[in-house]
Parts: sequence; C-alpha cells; structure tokens
Amino acid sequence: MLWEQGGKWEVEEVELDPPGPGEVLVELTASGLCHSDEHLVTGDLPVAYPMVGGHEGAGRVREVGPGVTEVAVGDPVVMTFLPSCGRCSYCVRGMTSLCDDGAGATLGPQLDGTYRVHARGEDVGQMCLLGTFAQHTVVPVKSVVKIDEGFPLDLAALVGCGVTTGFGSAVRTADLRAGDAAVVIGIGGIGANAIQGAVNAGCRYVVAVDPVEFKREKAIELGATHVASSIDEAWPIISELTRGQLADAAILTTGVADGDDLQPALQLVGKRGRVVVTALGKAEQETASLSLLELTLYEKQIRGALFGSSNGRHDVPRLLELHNLGRLKLRELITKEYTLDQVNEGYEDMRAGRNIRGLIRFRPAEEPT
Repeated sequence: MLWEQGGKWEVEEVELDPPGPGEVLVELTASGLCHSDEHLVTGDLPVAYPMVGGHEGAGRVREVGPGVTEVAVGDPVVMTFLPSCGRCSYCVRGMTSLCDDGAGATLGPQLDGTYRVHARGEDVGQMCLLGTFAQHTVVPVKSVVKIDEGFPLDLAALVGCGVTTGFGSAVRTADLRAGDAAVVIGIGGIGANAIQGAVNAGCRYVVAVDPVEFKREKAIELGATHVASSIDEAWPIISELTRGQLADAAILTTGVADGDDLQPALQLVGKRGRVVVTALGKAEQETASLSLLELTLYEKQIRGALFGSSNGRHDVPRLLELHNLGRLKLRELITKEYTLDQVNEGYEDMRAGRNIRGLIRFRPAEEPT
C-alpha cells in the first residue's frame, strides 16, 4: 500500500469485502512491477491516497458476486488494467481501451464509487480497480479475461499490461506492417514488447534505443536488428538502413514522457511517419516542442497509445497463443522475482535500469490448484 506521495510501499493486513454485483474475488499467482505504479509514488499520476498498488496480474477466481456469469470459481484469469463494458460507444466500435468505465480507473474506488479494501479505519483505493500487490483482490468482472487452463499464470500476469501495451503500440497504434522500419525508444517492460510487436508485424528493421547496455543486449535477444544508446545515435543508423527515408514509426516507451522528446522522435520518422507516445507524461506538463512545419509538409503524425490501443478480451488470448507457438517471449522478460515484502527493492532495481520486468510471486508455479 502507498499512504502518501513520495512514500514507500508498505505491506500490511487489510480488510477485504466480498465481491458485489458484477465483481469477482481473485487469488493471485503473480503481479508485475510496472512503471505506472511508480507514477503513484512520484505524483506524476494524480491519485487519492491510500492506494493498493499493482495493475498487472493473473490468478484464479475464488468467489463470484451476484449476476456474474462470464467466469466461475476456479477459472484462470488475467486482469487487465482497463475494464471493458462491451456496451459503450467505444467498446462497440472495438476501441475497448477507451471504454467509458475506464475513465476513473486510477481514482481509487470501484465502479459503483465504493471501496472493497479498508485499513487503519480508512477506505483504500485500488490501482486501476485492481490492486494486484495483494494476494487476494476484488475486481470488476469487466476487468478479467478468462484464459486456457494450463497456461503458466506467472507468465500470463505480464499480459495484463506490459506485453499487451507494448505489442499493441507497435501493431495497433503504430500500424506497423511487413517491410516497415521501426524505432523503439526506451527498452523496459513496454518497449521490450513493442520490439516483439514490430518483429511480429514483419518489420525489416527494428532499432532499439536505450542508454543501458543490458537493455540493449536484451533488445537484440527479443528481435531488434540494431541498437543505439541515444536518439542522436539512432538517427544515422535508421537513415543509412532506409537510404534516407527514415522510420515508418517511432514508439516512445521511456519511463516518463517529456514534451522535449517529441521533436527528436519526430525527426526519426519519414514522410507519413508515426510517432506513438505510450509513455506517460507528468500531469502538469502541458507544452511540447515540435516543428509544425515538418509535421505538415511531411504529413507526419503523433498518436497517443493507451493499452496499445488493444482489445483485452480479444488480444490477451491471442498473445498467449503466440507464446505457445514460439512467436512471443514471456519468460525472457522476467529479470528477477520478488516476494511481496521486497516490492521497494523491485522498484529500486527498476529505477537503476537493472530490470526489464520484475515480478512479485505469491504462489509457486507448480502448486496444484
């Protein structure tokens, strides 16, 4: 739990209400340590405290609330950090990442405005309605996707956010296609999977940009064709590879997006090139630097990406199937595993650039269910 901006994650016992209508109780196997929860600590993402962190997890349904028919007790599920109602204007057009129910996902309470977690006499919010930094959590059934029996739940947890967001940023938001050239800026839990998305899309060149040598080495392992330590270093590489036409898309997946990042990224792409901004910027930043002349004359585009413009109910099972077919690496993304009381150590490793993805494990992988 996080009690205040700038504080440390604290592990303590809480009271957990049973699931209400349209909700389920999930026992988690594992939770990923995503950078988005770091935004709660720094205040880049404004929230009400206290808050149970975590929004990337998988486990089994242990109890269902009234009216729930989509899943049953014992079902293995991945929790997605954005709910999907299936009925709003965006959902019915296939844009479930923009579901109206997701509008208040980071505010803390559940969809009905009440809380399921309580501690020290206070109501406690859940990050993205989930709060996966807990072995048990109550979440909307709109936020879970049933998956095939037998798939390792520790690996499935990663698809709740990082894998789907990164992969979708390349395949859906950037609309990369066979023969394209792509640049991915920032190789963490999101950027690593943007590389995998670009590879699966059939890109002929994938240039990974990161100042950390370990991450550049991991990028090659995941399919990048070239690496660079900075955008300045990446420009001559992509220019030479494409005979001056530059990239079809540049995907910004740094830890924190900055307004000054846009122009350098824009210069990496050629005519009709897309700059995809997946990284979160600070809430108070309202300015960005870019050449409007370049934007217009070369018809370049800047696109925001939430959850990689993905449809969780469709994409999560497909991504797991790609893993089964050997076309998507998941185990290789996990740099180190932690116990729940090592959560602060996990985030220190992330800040220091030592992790692609840290994973909190609640249950042994081979434990029978």
